[in-house]
Amino acid sequence: MTAEHIARELGCQRVGPGRYMALCPAHEDHDPSLSVTEKGGNILLKCFAGCSQSDVIAALRSRGLWPERERQEYPQKWGTLAKIFDYADERGKLLYQVCRFEPKIFRPRYSDGRGGWIWKKHPRQVLYHLPEVLEAPIVFVCEGEKDCEMLRSHGFVATTNAGGCNAPWLLEFTATLAGREVILIPDRDRPGKERVIRIARALLGKVARLVILELEDGKDASEWFQRGHSELELIAQVESEEVTR
Repeated sequence: MTAEHIARELGCQRVGPGRYMALCPAHEDHDPSLSVTEKGGNILLKCFAGCSQSDVIAALRSRGLWPERERQEYPQKWGTLAKIFDYADERGKLLYQVCRFEPKIFRPRYSDGRGGWIWKKHPRQVLYHLPEVLEAPIVFVCEGEKDCEMLRSHGFVATTNAGGCNAPWLLEFTATLAGREVILIPDRDRPGKERVIRIARALLGKVARLVILELEDGKDASEWFQRGHSELELIAQVESEEVTR
């Protein structure tokens, strides 16, 4: 695949050695706004109308004009990739993912804009299932994504932050939950309880209602439900808990 081939297929004009202006495939383009340049064996793309590089590449792939790349590259020492949790922005656009490997290891990643992954924490951190959280008056906060999915399967809105019990609770997370009723469910171990205390201190006075709910039968929310408890029991426990404002 060459810059000339891509540009020719899109409808282009040559503007210099190895550089072309083409109709951008990521938006309805009538005046060529996509710069396609070949430099040192690499193809460089830039849409001057504002399309992101990842969107342009996705559009090129849909036309067979950009090679597919293996998106599961990771060190074998991490084990087998077992589960992927998506973190999106307010509009539902993917920001980054948390990957769970077996044996139990978690690693964050985000797109490099060229079909691969950067295996690092994304510069922007958000709450899990952010669009749902922003629409909900009542939100459960757990320690892990697995517990959030269990609560969601029972009809609740649940969230967490990437990184587990050792990840910092950011001011942005508090701002997202401000004015809502928040139920914190700690894992039944020392790190889990310490994490919930840190979050509670950050939320105190910022949310409409704050409850710390310790589920006695199980080490976390997932195990509690797996032992036969129901959403009605959970609601009853929430309503019976002392309220912290």
